[in-house]
Amino acid sequence: MIKSLSFNSHLLVMLGNFGFQNSRRATSHGFLFCLKDQTITKMKKDARLRVDSELDGSLSLRVVPPTLIAAEKEEAKAVLTLFFKKQGLSNAVAARIINKSDLFIDHLVSRLHSVHKSRYLVGRELTTLEIRDALIPYLESLLEEHGSMLADVVENFPHPPIKDKPITLVSPPDSAPDSKQVKAVSRVTETSPAGMLRPQVVYLMELGMDLEKIKLITRRFPAFAYYSLEGKIKPVVEFLLELGVPKSDIPIILGKRPQLCGISLSENLIPTMTFLEDLGVDKKQWAKVIYRFPALLTYSRQKFKTTVDFLYEMGLSSENVGKVLTRCPTIISYSVEDKLRPTAKYFRSLGADVSLLLLRCPQTFGLSIEANLKPVTQFFIERGYTLEEIGTMISRYGALYTFSLADNLIPKWDFFLTMDYSKSELVKFPQYFGYSLEERIKPRIALVKKAGVRLLLNQILSLSSRNFENALEKKMKQQQQLTDQV
Repeated sequence: MIKSLSFNSHLLVMLGNFGFQNSRRATSHGFLFCLKDQTITKMKKDARLRVDSELDGSLSLRVVPPTLIAAEKEEAKAVLTLFFKKQGLSNAVAARIINKSDLFIDHLVSRLHSVHKSRYLVGRELTTLEIRDALIPYLESLLEEHGSMLADVVENFPHPPIKDKPITLVSPPDSAPDSKQVKAVSRVTETSPAGMLRPQVVYLMELGMDLEKIKLITRRFPAFAYYSLEGKIKPVVEFLLELGVPKSDIPIILGKRPQLCGISLSENLIPTMTFLEDLGVDKKQWAKVIYRFPALLTYSRQKFKTTVDFLYEMGLSSENVGKVLTRCPTIISYSVEDKLRPTAKYFRSLGADVSLLLLRCPQTFGLSIEANLKPVTQFFIERGYTLEEIGTMISRYGALYTFSLADNLIPKWDFFLTMDYSKSELVKFPQYFGYSLEERIKPRIALVKKAGVRLLLNQILSLSSRNFENALEKKMKQQQQLTDQV
């Protein structure tokens, strides 16, 4: 069992590995926070920082590349989610806890660095299994110590849970949690004696990013304020432009993932892209892929391999795996065991073709089973459809489950009831729910009714305006001929 002192001592490891500004002296009843200043002395070209810390003397540490840290955080979140689920918590509850626990996730990652220090010194990444083997025993020891209060420990980290009496915090006036953010924002807004902003800020503004946007990014990711123009920001921007990314998209991409500017092009970005191309990502589509999900380039190869292995397991060919990764790169961010596999199992229970669904609409697998999928299934069951029919609908139109009940399915269903079509028409053509009710469905149905003819639902909605008019005119002529014969 880990005693309070040993639990708190892990904070020191985290503070050292990540260069936090707080040094903490812990007791079993509370924390004494003593801030020490840090100065960033150099930003190396290989996307690694050397930080000089005044914590217990002068200490120089190499920090793991941002791309690997980002990947390890996702792995740590997956491990913690799995651990909470084994304790009986639902996905929703576990996710809510983890969303409030950034500092604890940082702590878990720092523990990996401590346990596997030799691996990082030679530049080797940990596998998913190694990460689990390192973190699960530690989480179990915390559970043994804190029992039902473990969730509180995780959410309130680094503050220990309140047990017998309140914890007294002694903090200097400048130890507010957002002090790093304040300093970073101040850095990007400060001007020279001549009234000029920093060169990197001016450069970003010339790309179309206003100062408020830069401040917002800096609040979310304070390290962005310390990236040099020539050494980090400009090379990445120029690389993206060479890939064909429109200049107007650069502010959006950096806003989504400012960490890209801290990643080495030669050692991380380009090798990662080459690796993904080998997995089937279309190299001609990189501009679109990065725009859709810039975080893709910050995941570990092990994470890519785990997801790709799952896609193969589901029956996708290597060509189709590449198509999925190109069309929906966000699928890499989904946990295989906690998201992809349970979702595949759910769709199979409906009789849906999972491999076809993954190919046509992979984003469906990012939805919550309880909050999104089951309510849609129940919606169709209540309207008289069988599970087999629902499975056919989702196989034919994967996006069906991505629509809102209140804003899409219900109003379109209510209008469908006025159209005098059999319910089976929606099994044949579930794409009906993908068309605009006001701009497509209602106007065309009105024209069909006015003409006094009947067309198939897919003819009414899927044809272009000209082809629809031709089909309508042809049907009217046919009906007129039948009337004349009578």
